[in-house]
Amino acid sequence: MQRTELEFELPEELIARHPSAQRDASRLLVHHSASAICTHASFDGLDQFLRAGDLLVLNNTRVVPARLALRKATGGRVEGLWLSAAAGEPIATHGDHLAVLMLSGGRLRPGVQLCDKAGQAVIELIEKLRPGRWLARSLRGAWPQLLEEVGTPPLPPYIRRLRVAAGEEEIQAEDRERYQTIWAGPSGSVAAPTASLHFTPQLLHRLEAMGVERTELTLHVGLGTFAPVEADELEQHLMHAEEFSLDEACAQALRRARAEGRRIIAVGTTVARVLESLPSEPQASHGWTDLFLLPGHHFQALDGLLTNFHTPHSTLLALVAALCQHQGGKGLSQVKQAYSEAIAERYRFYSYGDASLWLP
Repeated sequence: MQRTELEFELPEELIARHPSAQRDASRLLVHHSASAICTHASFDGLDQFLRAGDLLVLNNTRVVPARLALRKATGGRVEGLWLSAAAGEPIATHGDHLAVLMLSGGRLRPGVQLCDKAGQAVIELIEKLRPGRWLARSLRGAWPQLLEEVGTPPLPPYIRRLRVAAGEEEIQAEDRERYQTIWAGPSGSVAAPTASLHFTPQLLHRLEAMGVERTELTLHVGLGTFAPVEADELEQHLMHAEEFSLDEACAQALRRARAEGRRIIAVGTTVARVLESLPSEPQASHGWTDLFLLPGHHFQALDGLLTNFHTPHSTLLALVAALCQHQGGKGLSQVKQAYSEAIAERYRFYSYGDASLWLP
């Protein structure tokens, strides 16, 4: 598959700058791959499209306030992003040391101290690991404390750019809550599992009451998940590995659903990648996945996918196309047709946008 095949035109006004007023007030496009029929609904009506016995698999990772807006002593702006092993860094963050991605209009060097907006030094650069990547030392104690005190939610650059263009603040008070799932657990992600942002406790209770089961696993989302495909041929794209884990309760739920012939619905592409990386008889495990799901992949572990609308030239768009093809559809051409319908219906796109449910 060629990179150019993943192109589509999206009016900029359909890129969501803010979350919906309420989590489950987002819209939901339900697509049946075998018939190519799209149904338009509200996310709080998700229960209409699920059935008793379905197993929803959720990603319980917690997004770290990983973005650092800093300045050099000379006043020059430096933007930092905390990087963990989930972001493909060769070192593990520990104690008061952290790996950071640094963007600066000037030269950086070891020993430089960077300050917060109050002018207080918060980190010191120690060693350049590779272009743009630095090993730094926190001057505020352990790195989690530093990020909680100084960091902000790592919203995608396109959201921050559009807000600035509209005369708004890049990061707003609502982002700390809304760029996080209501069930967030272990910390480690530098981006949210955005398909999960639409759920409310009330909706979860309704689904449970109708017999929809749910289980959780963890995949710490790194930069690799959202990195655009730059190679001309998708098969040449290098996926960065991301860390995942699932406990025995999750493994049992997956084994039981499959043995009983019940549908397994992945909530998010991160979950889909983990499920397809597991053996046919899942066991409690901890590991890494660099699986790149392309059209032609034979899905063995999931029957449906709940996800947001993805960017052009993304591995996530290729993943949706792969599932559509596996479900009996025409793959990428059908996905792009569904996206065209969503654009015509004025759906909101990307991280804070609306959702889609892909079923056979």
